[in-house]
Parts: sequence; C-alpha cells; structure tokens
Amino acid sequence: MKKDPEDPHRYEDMLELPHHVSASHAHMTAHDRAAQFSPFAALTGYEAAIDETARRTGEKEEPDEDRKLVLDRKLRILREKIGEHPVISVTYFQPDEQKEGGFYITVSGNVKKVDENKRSIVMMSGESIPAGDIAEMRGEIFKSAEEMPD
Repeated sequence: MKKDPEDPHRYEDMLELPHHVSASHAHMTAHDRAAQFSPFAALTGYEAAIDETARRTGEKEEPDEDRKLVLDRKLRILREKIGEHPVISVTYFQPDEQKEGGFYITVSGNVKKVDENKRSIVMMSGESIPAGDIAEMRGEIFKSAEEMPD
C-alpha cells in the first residue's frame, strides 16, 4: 500500500524504531562529523592577499629645515651624554617590508651608543634606529634643545 505524500503522519511508524548502529563502520565523533560540512577554501591564499591589500601604510614625511636643526642639536647632546646611557623616546619611520610606504614607531629606553659608521642610534635592547628615519626624539636630556639658537 502506497502512503499519501501529503499525510503529516506518514512516518509515525518509524518513531519508535531503535537507532541503527553499523557493524562495519566505527561511530563518528561529533567533531569529525562537523568537519564534513566545513567550508572548502578553493582559493588558497586569497584571503591573505585581500588582507595585505587592505593593510594601510603611510608615506615618510620629510622634516623641514627647522626640524632638522632641532634633531641635529639633539643628536649632538646625545653624543655628549652617551656615557650616561640616557633614557629617550625616539619616533622613527619603519619602511614596510611587503609594500610601498611604512609606519611610524616610537621606542623608549636607554641608549647604548650612537653608531657613526652606520648613522644610527643603538638602544640597550639591541634595536638600531637609522638616524635618517628619525622624526622625533624626547627625553630629559633634550630639555633645552628646542629653544636653543643655532
């Protein structure tokens, strides 16, 4: 006898049947079962490429002549006081390794040395900061550098 496809009670006879357990296949965990329905990444690396394109970088700003003079004064003061390993904060431009431009970073700590050969400031942490990329230097040792005449 054929059941009517519109009958809302057509499967009631199956409700009380015991759950089938396979004799040849092991029971699948909920995790493995869910993995069957996880999304498939057909374009491997596409999302990373989109993220990289969306990541913003900025351009390096060139300081004006007044700003360069102030930075030169501060470098001179730093060289004079290097034996004290002064604590300073340096903001400098870090070029991006992946694409055009970069971003500004501020590092704070004790200065180990001013490397004349490499034209950089070396911090006690080991970080080397190229002098040409420095935008700002702050610290107690520079108190009067911005007001000083040439």
